[in-house]
Amino acid sequence: MNALSLPTWIIHISSVLEWVIAIWLIFSYAKLSENPAWKGLAFAMLPALVSALCACTWHFFDNSKSLGWLVDVQAAMTLVGNCTLAIAAYAIWRSRSILTEE
Repeated sequence: MNALSLPTWIIHISSVLEWVIAIWLIFSYAKLSENPAWKGLAFAMLPALVSALCACTWHFFDNSKSLGWLVDVQAAMTLVGNCTLAIAAYAIWRSRSILTEE
């Protein structure tokens, strides 16, 4: 656990917690707005959360070479997360333009 300094750990952990809170808030907003596109955004955020958890896990175990595969999973989840977030943003944009046409 010495791979990172205490301030860096605080940033890593608070970032993960902020991401979880953001997912929960967006999911709650989806229920209130009755717009399922927002629920899609909440689910689209999950791969990025997995990516962050991979990074924290790898650092927790002092960047162990035996856990090097976590770096690959993190990179893959970042790619997947960026794609799903782009798709979710497009879906929200489409849902807004459909609502304004009515």
